[in-house]
Amino acid sequence: MLLVPLAGIAFFRVYENQLVQATEAELIAQSAAIGAGAAQYLSRLPEDVRPEGRAALHLPPPDEYNQSFGQWSPLLPMLDLNRTAILPARPDGLPTDLKPHRSLAALRDILDPVLGETQKRTLAGFRLLDHNGVVFAGRDEVGLSLAHVAEVARALEGHYASALRERVVDNPQPIYSISRGTKVRVFSAVPIEMDGKVFGVVYASRTPSNILKELYLKRVTVFWVLAFILAATFVVGYIFVRAISGPIKALTIRSLKIGTGDRDAMKPLATHGNREIHALSESMLEMSRKLFERNDYINTFANHVSHELKSPLTAIQGAAELLRDGGSELTDAERDKFLNNILKDTDRASRLLTRLRALARADSLEMGGTCNLADVVRQMEARFEGLTIACPVNCALPMSHENALIVFENLADNSLKHGSDKLVLSPEETASSLKILVNDNGTGISEGNAQQIFDLFFTTRREAGGTGMGLGIVQAILKAHHGRLRLVPEADGGATFEIAFDKTG
Repeated sequence: MLLVPLAGIAFFRVYENQLVQATEAELIAQSAAIGAGAAQYLSRLPEDVRPEGRAALHLPPPDEYNQSFGQWSPLLPMLDLNRTAILPARPDGLPTDLKPHRSLAALRDILDPVLGETQKRTLAGFRLLDHNGVVFAGRDEVGLSLAHVAEVARALEGHYASALRERVVDNPQPIYSISRGTKVRVFSAVPIEMDGKVFGVVYASRTPSNILKELYLKRVTVFWVLAFILAATFVVGYIFVRAISGPIKALTIRSLKIGTGDRDAMKPLATHGNREIHALSESMLEMSRKLFERNDYINTFANHVSHELKSPLTAIQGAAELLRDGGSELTDAERDKFLNNILKDTDRASRLLTRLRALARADSLEMGGTCNLADVVRQMEARFEGLTIACPVNCALPMSHENALIVFENLADNSLKHGSDKLVLSPEETASSLKILVNDNGTGISEGNAQQIFDLFFTTRREAGGTGMGLGIVQAILKAHHGRLRLVPEADGGATFEIAFDKTG
């Protein structure tokens, strides 16, 4: 839309240039006809009565407009508003001692009425000059010399010449501020040639047609062009509002509501407009869902941590108060009991904090890296005495060796603490996924506990120091690597977990 005014200015420039060239073409046609008539008249005069003329120089053509056309020698317009220099106003005629040949007086009597009527019809001014550049016919300047005018001097050499000269506009209209064509006057000089000599020049001038006048004459066409532009602008504006502005405004309102915690605003737009805004909307909703899920996870996690740490801290506080208040009344056995309770609860709180730090590191892991499952198994065998680890098939894991070791060591530790002495890792790889079954021969997981084992801080070994965070750490690491962990129902005893990775190509 911003280019429309510029396109309008460009249109005016092109159109007024066409008007200038059309004016020059008309002057050429009229001057050629007048010059041909004058040449015919002079050719019929006896040689002793005919003017002498001057030899034509016949210089090479100045540009591509004057190329040879065989036996034809057309005069084509050469002026261009964008390339032709605009000269100062035409100099006035100068007095001279040279007089036109006497035979030209009769020619003037014949042509003066013709020139007058032509000017009335075409608004063009004509001057007929002899071979010395002296005006011998025309309304004004008869007897004065125009040989010093550039285009006249060139025509006296036998070449067509034209020029753009400044024109003073008395009452300029607003459109004139962007118009060059209204500030110039077109001059053309056509030599009158005969037998290789120049006998004179037809010097013509006219102001190009006013662009406003031309537009008025073509007002019906201009009206339909403007109507088309307005219709196109309306269509573009409607498409912009429908496809871009409207959906973006709705998306902005939706995002502000989501920012205030309104979960009902997390739904797709009624109209997306285009694919880019649809993708933007979907990515914003997905990000919002993840942020809400993260917020819920943090709230739940904070409640669990508070609950788990509250029990040992309460026990420590109670034992410390009894030791303080009981003083010397407590027996050595009672004092040892309370101190042991404090140490036991302190140890549990310390283990909880250690696992919390491990979980925090697992949540912030970066994806990337690969390792071999066989290398991980070899390192685990040296760390877990009493647990036989078998891996019949090797495979490449889409995670670093360190992260893979954390995942499988947590699973092996759980198996060992639940009575297992054998752990089997069985990879199953397809074109689209990688699955690893981790099976042990321990006591297994009851049906009631199977629904809770992935809850943070859930453990059946609380008295033995269990924190219930091992599987949470495993899940966090796998999630960072686009993996999943699930419990596989096992009828033959023991526990079986499935680790799955989707291949993205």
